[in-house]
Amino acid sequence: MEAARDDGEASARGPAALTAELTDARLVAQCRSGDEQAWRSLVERFSRYVYAICIQAFRLAESDAEDVFQEVFARVYERLETLRDDEAVRPWIGQLTRRLCIDRLRAGSRETVEDADDLSEIPADDVLSQLEEAFDIHDALAALPENCREILDRFFARDESYRTIGEALELPAGTIASRISRCLDKLRDAFEGRNAAPGPSSEQVT
Repeated sequence: MEAARDDGEASARGPAALTAELTDARLVAQCRSGDEQAWRSLVERFSRYVYAICIQAFRLAESDAEDVFQEVFARVYERLETLRDDEAVRPWIGQLTRRLCIDRLRAGSRETVEDADDLSEIPADDVLSQLEEAFDIHDALAALPENCREILDRFFARDESYRTIGEALELPAGTIASRISRCLDKLRDAFEGRNAAPGPSSEQVT
């Protein structure tokens, strides 16, 4: 089955809404039940993650990244029943993507050299760990209430002052620091909750 990216098709429950409402485990369970909308939402949820590994970590060419993307979600679709812990779907997808990226690099290397076992293009584990952490933080932010997301975005991403934030959100400037502190506490809790060690995903990733 070809992985469909978000093309804006209307449905009773839009992919974005479904993605926001369901945990990874619930989404996997609905995919297993044959829910095509859930499958589209699963692809949407993890598409940026797969592309980040392909492009940022392994620096694949766009055409190679597209091929890996399609192969990853084809295997996910075919082998979802092998996943032991539904909450571990993201690390499972990450392992699939990493394996296929390495296969792609080795296939390309064999066209120019006989021995492709030693590939300098394969990223160090810390690069992949940084990607994992970035997506963990992104997901934790998405789980926060809207008021927390906005105030953290204004302070950290837009570098707005307490006064500017207070005026924009119609809040006393003197309360902004305490609100940011409380929202950071919520972000930390959400991040630690998502970063708890998952159970085994499957016996083998191939």
